[in-house]
Amino acid sequence: MGENIKILIDEETVTKKIKELGARISKDYAGKELELICVLKGGVYFLVELSKYITIPVVVDFMVASSYGDKTYSSGKVRISKDLAEDIKGKDVLIVEDIIDSGNTLNYLTRELATREPASLKVATLLDKPQRREFDIKVDYEGFKIPDLFVVGCGLDYAQKYRNLPFIGYIEAQ
Repeated sequence: MGENIKILIDEETVTKKIKELGARISKDYAGKELELICVLKGGVYFLVELSKYITIPVVVDFMVASSYGDKTYSSGKVRISKDLAEDIKGKDVLIVEDIIDSGNTLNYLTRELATREPASLKVATLLDKPQRREFDIKVDYEGFKIPDLFVVGCGLDYAQKYRNLPFIGYIEAQ
């Protein structure tokens, strides 16, 4: 049946924060071209919105990596099912994530991508859940720190549902 979803961060607040992040990224990378690497599936919603507010040239590539499956908790094992299409050697790279929870997936990806010798490698996330962190992850561009709730909307899902919600909501325990 349907889950009971409560609003945590409304649509207007999410949009305002994404605009601010786009402006910061544009300023920090002024005069450069930036490679945005989106972690699919959820990250694509954030990437599309964020890229609208980045005023420098950007190139986009995608990876599919997950440690969740259809569960509300991380399995702890990262699975990459789609790798990058282009070489990132010598490029300024920004990994775009929807949420950083345990940090397991991002820890794996940053270590893997660093071996490919980008000029720089930074991280942008819409949501950060630091109290669940198992790995030391440096977040360069952060939208919101959130409490330990299972969140949906703006690309985040529960069993592939609710990604299309225009706000960040949480599933209330029943």
